[in-house]
Amino acid sequence: MPDEGLTAQDAAAVEKLGDARQKIMDQLSQVIVGQTAVIDELLISLFSRGHCLLEGVPGLAKTLMISTLSRALNLSFSRIQFTPDLMPADITGTEIIEENRSTGSREFRFLEGPLFSNIILADEINRTPPKTQAALLEAMQERQVTVGRVRHALADPFFVLATQNPIEQEGTYPLPEAQQDRFMFKVFVKYPNFDEEFEGARRTTTTISDSIEPVLKAEEIIELQRIVREVPVTDHVIRYALSLVRQTRVGEPGVPEFVADQIAWGAGPRAVQFLVLGAKAQALLEGRTHVTCNDIQALAKPVLRHRLVLSFTAQSEGVGADALVERILAVTPTKEAALTNDARFQKIFAS
Repeated sequence: MPDEGLTAQDAAAVEKLGDARQKIMDQLSQVIVGQTAVIDELLISLFSRGHCLLEGVPGLAKTLMISTLSRALNLSFSRIQFTPDLMPADITGTEIIEENRSTGSREFRFLEGPLFSNIILADEINRTPPKTQAALLEAMQERQVTVGRVRHALADPFFVLATQNPIEQEGTYPLPEAQQDRFMFKVFVKYPNFDEEFEGARRTTTTISDSIEPVLKAEEIIELQRIVREVPVTDHVIRYALSLVRQTRVGEPGVPEFVADQIAWGAGPRAVQFLVLGAKAQALLEGRTHVTCNDIQALAKPVLRHRLVLSFTAQSEGVGADALVERILAVTPTKEAALTNDARFQKIFAS
């Protein structure tokens, strides 16, 4: 029987989503070796209508992974190389004057930019000035671009994956906190292990060719995005997500002492929304129509790591955002009775 909130038809779609996830993994494994956790987080973000910020050193196949994913999902793909001289019109599009040959009159025609695709790879987003970053911000948040006084709707689904190089910071424009907050996840793309790198070296130095087959269509993805929002979630799970986020806010009642010492600014309400939405999508990808605190825990790091502004003390001691999230998880009970009866969390719930 389907859970309350999901029809029998939706339950069938959930089963299809679980099958699609495995097929997508199978398709990507022809090209990408390893990085299963990264691909899972990309899929969770996609089905939650979110966007991802990827951070990793050059050469980890980030571009190849994203372009292959677009092929497996049968979606259009654009890669934008962000540079210091990139202007907003270079990504949104521009109006040109065109002569009508039949009437001889001249009229404006909008020429679409690379943002008019389903999947956008914003490569090295921190290398472009704030003016162009702001144009991308409107596209991410409003799913439209404004040229002149005319608004142009973007494709649906619309998924932005931006990359940052953590090594070279000279000549870059760090993303403002407001724009980082628009990204659902910050995903770390790490080095492969020995076996994965061995297999990658073997594949990329031979004549092996891949044949990626589409798994889902755009219409099916939009339908699955709708179903994600209809997954039921208990008040306790929402309360648990709120507990994690509200503990990052310095000066609020019930916040642990180590937070006040090592965090300068905490996460906002959007973090709670993304935690709950991501947990719903993760549950569906695993074939479940109910959400647990374990789903929230699994996504706490990618949701919170770019929303915490660390204090000078934390930076000087080499304490990272992930380590702080782990400490917050460790001091937050998952059982409903333990959470609601704890005196410290009662202060958080009452504030």
